[in-house]
Amino acid sequence: MDTERDTGQALQDDDRQLSGGGQHGDGTQLLPQLVAHLREHRAKLRDEWASRIREAHLLEAMTPQEMAAETTSVYDNYVEVLETGSVEALQHYARDLSERIIPRGVETHEVVGIVLLLRDVLARSLFEKYQRDFGLLNSVLDAYEPAANRIANTVAVSFVEERERVIRQQQDAIRELSTPVLPVRERLLILPIIGVLDQQRARQLTEQLLAGIRTHRAKVVVIDITGAPDVDHTVANHLVQTVDASRLMGASVIITGLSPTIAQTLVTLGVDLSKMNTIGDLQGGLEEAERLLGYTVTRKDVATGS
Repeated sequence: MDTERDTGQALQDDDRQLSGGGQHGDGTQLLPQLVAHLREHRAKLRDEWASRIREAHLLEAMTPQEMAAETTSVYDNYVEVLETGSVEALQHYARDLSERIIPRGVETHEVVGIVLLLRDVLARSLFEKYQRDFGLLNSVLDAYEPAANRIANTVAVSFVEERERVIRQQQDAIRELSTPVLPVRERLLILPIIGVLDQQRARQLTEQLLAGIRTHRAKVVVIDITGAPDVDHTVANHLVQTVDASRLMGASVIITGLSPTIAQTLVTLGVDLSKMNTIGDLQGGLEEAERLLGYTVTRKDVATGS
């Protein structure tokens, strides 16, 4: 009987301390007490959260050690943001988190999922603690839920922004690899184009080519579009502009590998072909380029069977 009386008295004292002497108070008064509770039960709540993550099959791309380290870090930062309310600090942490876990193959829905699971685990803990006083419980949840939702939204947005940045970076790298400016010999460059040539890539092609002409002091450039399936009117005109810009840089341009489809497209679109020096294939283009540079190509018969 005494033990029950002591337990009840302790709960009442705890509730009075939280609510400011019997009044439920506002979120500013409640949050510090919520934070203290979440820190006191950190190990138990983090383990429960990690178990929920495993049950939901999230973060499976990470090792158990990595997941333990990240969930501990996320938990501590989550509680710290509840305490300080600093969105700027949360954004900084979310970006750091995204940089660490995106390379490990973690998807956007997984990040959103684990943050929502943590929000629910902590909310259940608060419900269990304050369920005897519904008025106080409502005040506690009113203080907790807006802050928790703000954290979830901020982490999700930061992760999406970082993922988009990585995707753009990868796309730029792929474009650079797919449009390499290659020095063949002194003053001669070749630019093989493979894949779809859209407007953005055509613009990048021009920038890379002009930079290559300047760097290598090129006099002749061979653009081979054998690997380009098609071009539209905008891209075709951009090729003409590339030829003009190269000429201003002191380099002649030879275009090779025109497919019948692309040739018909250029004629149909009314592109000014007088500015284009076109050769059927790459080998012919290189021979023409060497002629323009003053090189003489001779064939040497090699005796066999001697």
